[in-house]
Amino acid sequence: MKNVLIFCGIVLSVYVIYRLYKYQTLDDGLNQLIEKGAIILDVRTEKEYNMGHIEGSVNISLGTIRERYTELDPDKTYITVCSHGLRSVKAESILKDRGFKHVYNGGAWSDLQEIIK
Repeated sequence: MKNVLIFCGIVLSVYVIYRLYKYQTLDDGLNQLIEKGAIILDVRTEKEYNMGHIEGSVNISLGTIRERYTELDPDKTYITVCSHGLRSVKAESILKDRGFKHVYNGGAWSDLQEIIK
């Protein structure tokens, strides 16, 4: 019984930490950015993207973004998304390291899709 309680405590702690991380890294005002023409950049794999995505989004996987970032216009605004929000944070960082000034983390694509409906 004690082991079950410890396990449940660990799972709950991990979940709380994940949710806090998600909300701390998610940028505010994404709706306004989209209304102003921001491009949603989905950094999941092509297979994941084909299983479902936000209409009109661009797919460049995190694994290829270091080579393919030249396909993007550094003067445009991008909102990075993925399945849970971790890869989108990394993609945001990579693009900013390459001189992109207007890149925002959108977190999970499915969550962002709900926000913009």
